[in-house]
Amino acid sequence: MLARITVLLSGRGSNLAALLAAIDAGGIDGSVTHVVSNRPEAPGLRIAHAAGIATAVVDQRAHAGAGTFDAALGAAVSQGEPDLVVLAGFMRVLAEGFVSAHEGRLLNIHPSLLPLYPGLHTHRRALAAGVRVHGCTVHFVTPEVDAGPIVAQGAVPVLPDDDEGRLAARVLAVEHRLLPMTVGWFCRGDVALEAGRVRFRFSGETETGPSMALISPAPPRTEAPLSRSIPR
Repeated sequence: MLARITVLLSGRGSNLAALLAAIDAGGIDGSVTHVVSNRPEAPGLRIAHAAGIATAVVDQRAHAGAGTFDAALGAAVSQGEPDLVVLAGFMRVLAEGFVSAHEGRLLNIHPSLLPLYPGLHTHRRALAAGVRVHGCTVHFVTPEVDAGPIVAQGAVPVLPDDDEGRLAARVLAVEHRLLPMTVGWFCRGDVALEAGRVRFRFSGETETGPSMALISPAPPRTEAPLSRSIPR
């Protein structure tokens, strides 16, 4: 039986599009059955409509307080009876009750290498800090913002001429690979949250060696191997 996936979004929906492409390609044993947005003008809703996916809008501006919004959001999500809820650019902090109701079935994609730069303006903050490696993280959601157990991360180099837009675009390309991959793991039962820790059915081990390392800036081709420069 295919897993039922509800996606929460606030913006353009590019990660939703990446999920749908992966499902069409057979990479995810699941189906996006519902899309919920807190912004009626979110372009991601048009992607859902074009794919024939049921949508709902819980407009945060129509609710006087957080409590009524949280209740309305919970009701909208419950309509889909989801096996998994994916936050794909959902720009709203979730209430503790909502998180508890979906514990272990709530994934978020965040545009930084957590625990670095939780919250907003991650690319700007990475550039200001002068880091050489940046990226994105998929994690299980807990009541503390952007602090849940990490499932997977993808890294990109920060280049000398980067501005916020160029760096964001490079990270987004990795998001479009990382999120479908981790959602696929979840739907196959290959990853789960158990006692507050991420558990994998597979080892998670990959090929090791210098070819697997991301070094930024990349050393010149003429540079001697690192092992030769270490005194014996």
